[in-house]
Amino acid sequence: MRMRKKKHLEERLSGVENYLFVSESEDRNFNTSIDKKDYIDFDNWFDKARPLYLEIGCGKGKFAVEYAKRHPEINLLAVEKESNVIVSACELAQKENLGNLRFMKISAEYIERHIKPQSIEGIFLNFSCPFPKKKYASHRLTSENFLSIYKRIMKSGAEIHQKTDNMHFFEFSLEQFASCGFALKNVSLDVHNTDFEESSENIITEYENRFMNLGQPIYRLEAYIK
Repeated sequence: MRMRKKKHLEERLSGVENYLFVSESEDRNFNTSIDKKDYIDFDNWFDKARPLYLEIGCGKGKFAVEYAKRHPEINLLAVEKESNVIVSACELAQKENLGNLRFMKISAEYIERHIKPQSIEGIFLNFSCPFPKKKYASHRLTSENFLSIYKRIMKSGAEIHQKTDNMHFFEFSLEQFASCGFALKNVSLDVHNTDFEESSENIITEYENRFMNLGQPIYRLEAYIK
């Protein structure tokens, strides 16, 4: 079901243009899109140069805003493809006056058109769409195509942190990370019954809180290139 366009959406997007980069010319051919580079100068876009982290699928921005507030020593680029959703995230960041948080409206397939190789210190995948039907497995953000993109833009030693409420998606992710040359650590089948529950890195979004209240376990892993 298609999301209904929010009232005054274009006006609201214009009001957060300092926080938002919109990719205007996506090549819909996945295999050729990576050849058309238009790199963003992140050091000039953020209020100052810092190590760059990436969240893919930021939704309304609760994780991104809270993480940026807790970590003023880093810059965080948050990606979301839906205008209706990302505008709320940008407005929240703008309200908090966060100089170390910026947003990019783009489908995840095309992020390396705008991000230089080996420039990302870490990637967050929080409650990505599981695409439960097998025929859509290639759309999952931990499928081989996406992991190949991440490997090209990640710095040496960078990590991917994934959280999900979907057991089958998590199992799929474990297999994909292993087959694509990643090592795994801190794998949890119920993260809120571990020490990570009390960690300052544990940011609970509204989506996550809803599933916790239903008694559903939250799965989490950290992956890095061997």
